[in-house]
Amino acid sequence: MRLKHVTATSLLVLCLFTTAKGAEINQDGANAVKETLTKLLPDELAKSGFIAVNPAGTRYEVIYDLAKLVAKANPATFTINGLTPFSMFATPLDSGLWNVEGDNKFNVSGHFKGPDQKPTDFTYSIASLVYTGVFDPAISYLRSGTFAAKDIKMASKSETEEVHASITSMDQKLSSTDSAGGNRRIDFVGNASMSGFVEQVSGLQMPPVEFRAGSINVDAKVDALPAKQIRDMVFFVLDHLDEKELSPENSDKIKGIVKEAFPLLTSFSETIGVNDLIVSSEMGKGGAKALGYNLAIDGPSDAMRFGFGMNAQEISLDTPLMPVNYSAFMPTSFDFQLAVPNLDFASFGDAIMALDFNDRAPEKTGEEMAKKLFHDGRLAVEFPKISAKSQVYDVDMTGKIEGRVDTQKDYSMEATILARDLDKTIAAVQELAKTDPDLNQVSFGIMMVKGFAKTDADGRSRWDISVSRDGSVAVNGQQIKGPDGPDQDQGLETDQDQDQGLEPDQDQEPGQGQDAVPAPPQQP
Repeated sequence: MRLKHVTATSLLVLCLFTTAKGAEINQDGANAVKETLTKLLPDELAKSGFIAVNPAGTRYEVIYDLAKLVAKANPATFTINGLTPFSMFATPLDSGLWNVEGDNKFNVSGHFKGPDQKPTDFTYSIASLVYTGVFDPAISYLRSGTFAAKDIKMASKSETEEVHASITSMDQKLSSTDSAGGNRRIDFVGNASMSGFVEQVSGLQMPPVEFRAGSINVDAKVDALPAKQIRDMVFFVLDHLDEKELSPENSDKIKGIVKEAFPLLTSFSETIGVNDLIVSSEMGKGGAKALGYNLAIDGPSDAMRFGFGMNAQEISLDTPLMPVNYSAFMPTSFDFQLAVPNLDFASFGDAIMALDFNDRAPEKTGEEMAKKLFHDGRLAVEFPKISAKSQVYDVDMTGKIEGRVDTQKDYSMEATILARDLDKTIAAVQELAKTDPDLNQVSFGIMMVKGFAKTDADGRSRWDISVSRDGSVAVNGQQIKGPDGPDQDQGLETDQDQDQGLEPDQDQEPGQGQDAVPAPPQQP
């Protein structure tokens, strides 16, 4: 099946009604709706009869008989049983929108052969799927909607792997408003929740593993989305998917659509929270009371900020693979936040507009495009928060690294590290070193680092670290490494050393060619 077939079929789920006035519900209207739904399909599929539309009082009933889509499939490579027709109801509104609603269930089974020709049996069922929403033909998408599914089960089994998964219930909600400024863009807000998630995976090369989550919550928001232009881009691709080369007119057309769509958004955010996560296997059990993920993009198009983060609380691990002596070093919580600021999507979009869409090897290289996105190739990565905590350590770090996309040498770094109860950490490492002597070096290293620290008012040890572009390094204002010398001079004796007959840096005081390093505190 060609990609065009697959994509067009997927779009049917969006119900591509193009007209919706408060007209009389009749068979002519039903025929018009059916024609709209099938206009993107190849003639063979359009005439298969898998879509039927009938008047139903004050609304239309749209029936999807998906079994007719797979009727001609080779039973040796794909079969499916229990695929009964499902229906949805669509009511045209005077505003030009449509109310859509449905109440269905699924219970199918079958088998298929993948590219490796190995057979896989599968089952999939949803005891109840209820949804309602308001569909906007101008964007070919829902303006709002609610969806509820109950008792979802899935299973697959092949010669090498077996998977079983179930979800007790799943609820989703979508809403939207027109963006401020009258620019025909839309702000979308969505959230979803899932309860009772269980997945079991086993195979010939792995012992059984089970994943459980009491609940999973998702919140997402996107502002100023050019939904109509995105729809136009999708339709353009579908209409020209089989063309080897675009005509100048069509090339200008798609560039115009893309240009109108830029910027693709002004902000986007998504958070996912997993509660009561448990992972079990023959090797033990682990999990977290809460596991989080977040993603955010915002700012003006010529200075957007990309942010990403993960965090976990009340982490647990119970496995014989973890030696008892090391268990205290297992983090009980962590938080990792990263950001890339000052992304110039405006210049990046202009560079895309300058491309020849028919050129298979465009002159604009990846490095040149990166320089557009990163303001002449300058890249910054921020770390708003990195923290980890266990029974024997409590560390926080913030920082920023600046450099270039075309070299690894020209960079600088500013970072602040805070540690609470550092003596407790040193004592724990020293205790562990009684059974693992190699850790004596780790203990010695931590004590050396402690020698550079300052003490904050709350008792935490602080290190303000600065790495300059010239290679010099300073900690809490004290230079511990000087600037890098010229590459050709590295490893060579200085003229002054040779004149004095000295070995390099022999008998020099700190600050006269040597890096200053404070003496470590005495080991207790």
